[in-house]
Amino acid sequence: MSEHPILSPLDALHRAAGARFADFAGWSMPLRFEGTLEEHRAVREAVGVFDVSHLGTLWITGVDAEQVVAATFTKDPVGLAVGSSQYTLCCDARGGIVDDLIVYRLANDGFVAVPNAANTAEVAAALQASVQGRAARIDDVSRRWAVLAIQGPRSLEVVDRVLADLGVEAAPATTTPHLGVVRCTLPYVRRPPGAAGDGGDAEVVVCRTGYTGERGVELLAPTALAPQLWERLRAAEAVACGLGARDTLRLEMGYPLHGQELDRDVTPFEARLGWAVTLDRAAFRGQDALRAAKAAGPRHRSLGLLLAGRRPARAGLMVHAVGSDTVLGRTTSGTLSPTLGRPIALARLAPELSPGDVVEVDVRGSRTAAEVVKPPFITRDRRG
Repeated sequence: MSEHPILSPLDALHRAAGARFADFAGWSMPLRFEGTLEEHRAVREAVGVFDVSHLGTLWITGVDAEQVVAATFTKDPVGLAVGSSQYTLCCDARGGIVDDLIVYRLANDGFVAVPNAANTAEVAAALQASVQGRAARIDDVSRRWAVLAIQGPRSLEVVDRVLADLGVEAAPATTTPHLGVVRCTLPYVRRPPGAAGDGGDAEVVVCRTGYTGERGVELLAPTALAPQLWERLRAAEAVACGLGARDTLRLEMGYPLHGQELDRDVTPFEARLGWAVTLDRAAFRGQDALRAAKAAGPRHRSLGLLLAGRRPARAGLMVHAVGSDTVLGRTTSGTLSPTLGRPIALARLAPELSPGDVVEVDVRGSRTAAEVVKPPFITRDRRG
């Protein structure tokens, strides 16, 4: 834990609930409440709520906001309609992945980007560099806005019930499509002291996104509103979940995590994220390097491993050819899948390997057979 960690606006509530904490990019965040397995199952079967306020919140506004987003990230936002979002990447000049993130379009001249906590400052700097000569503004409001992720088969009805109690007449969660986004005022809640436009109705941004593979919502809200929202969601039977369960949930879906599957030594094409890159358009960060990387082909490929036995896989395990010391790659993340009841892992593997191939993973000195698979490891419907 950092000597002086950054605290979530919900820190007091988490401590009162007996949460176990861990350091996430300098933030003290709940790792688990009742237990990772129980929290994982709650999300797969019903509904859970995560505090992910350590994620960044960057507002991009102005008549040239679209140009700034286009110049900074890999996926072209030109076709992104107001009220929708897209997954994209921020790459460096060599084509390496600085961060992966979601960009939401709130208006013709307004976007919000949500980067990973460890990379917020660098993504903000990249956006600011793209502002040069353009009529746009970048505001890092990460310390003033909280992010709550409500995920699971019952998540949409729970969010709409809580928002209805706060005066929202529409049902934004159930009526907004997957990847959609809508701003909602809360007539029964006054803006917190010090918030922009002090004295009027409060506002939340309802995003139909998530990192679990389940249908779900992410709420962006001023930090002063977060405790009330959290308590109302808990009263509506959303199970409090820590970031341990968020990791096992995303692993079952094969979703990459920056710092493990993604870093500056990985290109989008090696991470199975080429679909998030629009090469043929006006210049953007890393464009030339990405063109060269695509033409050269991948040095390795990110794929999944389904291991035999029940010994959990972890990051950093060597992957070998069967019956040989030939190294074919290494794992980047791993766990014992709560849904499947067997070990799964993501790995950087030699480019000649394909789904269906069999390899061996060195699990703490013991060779374990594993099948190469294309994630996800389980099938879920998150669009509902």
